[in-house]
Amino acid sequence: MDIRNQAVQERLEAATRKWWFYLFFVLLQFIPSFASKGYDPTKMGEIIVIILQNAIISSLETLYPIFKIIPIILVTLIIFRKRWVTCWFNIYVGTSYVLFAFLQHVAITEQYGFSIVTSNLIMILVVAAFWFWDVFAQKNDFAPVEQSTWKYWVIIPLAFLAFWYPLNPDTFMPDFNPMYLFTNVAGLTFCMMTPVYLKILILHYPRINIATLRVTGLAGIIIAFYNVFLNFFMYPELLWWNGILHIPLLMISGHALSLKKRMEAEIRRS
Repeated sequence: MDIRNQAVQERLEAATRKWWFYLFFVLLQFIPSFASKGYDPTKMGEIIVIILQNAIISSLETLYPIFKIIPIILVTLIIFRKRWVTCWFNIYVGTSYVLFAFLQHVAITEQYGFSIVTSNLIMILVVAAFWFWDVFAQKNDFAPVEQSTWKYWVIIPLAFLAFWYPLNPDTFMPDFNPMYLFTNVAGLTFCMMTPVYLKILILHYPRINIATLRVTGLAGIIIAFYNVFLNFFMYPELLWWNGILHIPLLMISGHALSLKKRMEAEIRRS
């Protein structure tokens, strides 16, 4: 990394340790959703649900397998220690987050017209920017790093469950069809792919871009809490299994943020 990029990286790492950075993400949640036909502000929760249910992603079924197969190839190359894949992984993940932002949070409906869940779109684009930045910063290093055994026995199965996303799209009930590993919508969703991306960073900690880890984990835990509320409290009879499948996002994002404390402790000791 050249001197200029190193200076930018140090500023980003310093910024992501500040309280105001976390406040910024909290304040993002108060940005109202947009609808070209307008809506009653008291129905903010309702319009968000409608946008998510009718998002562009639901019309792109033919693309689902592509975004399942590419991550499998990239993770396999990382497992086989192909260090050159790091740059391509960063580019793919950054591109994925751009797609998550627009495909999951933009819809066109008869009731509201062109609509956007603005807060989520902006937050996820910030995450994308951090992943793209590492293409230049080159802080992520996916060479093998010795980790605690529990990370392999807990984090990997949780990330695998999220990637598989064994849910029947018609009934929202458990459906452990192995073909879902290659065919369902999970590869184009923030909630199912973020545990996979964070898993890669966590298993290679501390030789990673810590700023990217923090931002991704922060966005992940915010959206995880939204889904916990939606699935377990608003529509528990229908969406309880979908809620369970969001637990990997909650747990792995939380662990990613806990690594922030370890990094700060290391900085103080150095």
